[in-house]
Amino acid sequence: MTPTTKAYIALVFVCIVWGTTYLALRVGVMHYPAFLFAGVRQVVSGIILVIIALMANKNKDISAKNILRQMLVGFLMLTVGNGCVTWGERTVPSGVAALICSAMPLFAVSFNLMSSQKEKFNTLIGAGMLLGTCGVALIFRQNLAALSDTGYLMGILAVLLATASWAMGSIVNKKNVNPVNPFFNSGLQLLFGGLFMLVISPVVDDLKHVELYNKEGLLSLVYLIIFGSVLGYGAYMYCLSKLPVGIATIYAYINPLVAVVLGYFLLGEELNIYTALAFATIVGSVFMVNKGYRQQHKESKDNIDNKAAAAFPETAPEGS
Repeated sequence: MTPTTKAYIALVFVCIVWGTTYLALRVGVMHYPAFLFAGVRQVVSGIILVIIALMANKNKDISAKNILRQMLVGFLMLTVGNGCVTWGERTVPSGVAALICSAMPLFAVSFNLMSSQKEKFNTLIGAGMLLGTCGVALIFRQNLAALSDTGYLMGILAVLLATASWAMGSIVNKKNVNPVNPFFNSGLQLLFGGLFMLVISPVVDDLKHVELYNKEGLLSLVYLIIFGSVLGYGAYMYCLSKLPVGIATIYAYINPLVAVVLGYFLLGEELNIYTALAFATIVGSVFMVNKGYRQQHKESKDNIDNKAAAAFPETAPEGS
């Protein structure tokens, strides 16, 4: 089995499993403080993944440069990305949070366009981003009355911040791939991201009344550690190392559908025409942006190939 095939299998796993984690997060924060819950999850997951990675591959890069890079990615994707989603789901339904997070590729493409002179804006990308904005607006439309609730509004803003930060972390990680041991690096990201969350927890969490033992809360924690972090995050990092960002982030098509359906059946979350329209609109926008992004790269590659052909014309006549 080729590395590319393994990457696509890992991507299918991420598409399905990460859709279920929104529900598990929602259950977890019903019983535990958000950043404490998320921090414990990621620290334990990081330790497990580092141990597994070292058992499978003794090679590791513990240089200061690599450690600092993994700390940065862990802060962006986990401390801010995962931490703010977890915090936001105290007041925001899991399905709504998943729909907002599904716009992550739009943020990723936007950051790429702003940070690189090589990236060019085209009609498909512009239309897709406009459509994505309409999709997010539909999410707000279906919950317009709830926006008067400060807690709900802060939750929505936290999930938006998380989505942008996750996108930025994905780009930083993609541009600085260290081939020595990607799973070891993933473990470091989880570990550092979780440690930062535990430092932040006393500031943003209410730790006065923490119920240490709660069956539902602990089951959600165990599920998130094993499937959401150790297996899911490791699989996502493997996808990023083997596939283009536009393909690796395609899980955004599937995750919200899984989350919305599970939230409806298991938690009784609202599912109406606006939810369906928001899902269809955002998925359509991500598809358009990714298509425009691939078209842009194809045109750039063709231009480079044409310049190379002009500089080095074939010396053999036709028919030889």
